[in-house]
Amino acid sequence: MSEYETLARLLDAGADPDEVCFGLTLLTHAIGLEGDAHVQTDYPLNTASTAILLAYGADPRLPAIDGETPLQVAEYYHHEPIKRLLQRFLALALAPAETPGSARDE
Repeated sequence: MSEYETLARLLDAGADPDEVCFGLTLLTHAIGLEGDAHVQTDYPLNTASTAILLAYGADPRLPAIDGETPLQVAEYYHHEPIKRLLQRFLALALAPAETPGSARDE
């Protein structure tokens, strides 16, 4: 089983996608790992862990204990794919909720 499958299974079982461990949220940790792996190995940038966490409801606004946000971690690593992904989720988080009778329902 891959680490991505393990992550999804843990989240399916009820693990909190906004868990904080050693001062990092799971999201800031995932972005840091993905960025660091690219820097150390020159492998292509990966977004799998970040995408899984966001799909399971991780809050893209939630900072680590030191105040660093997921977007700031992505910017540090020049991780453009994650920056775009986070910006989309941040836009959704800030968008007003749809109400019955809205244009979308017509």
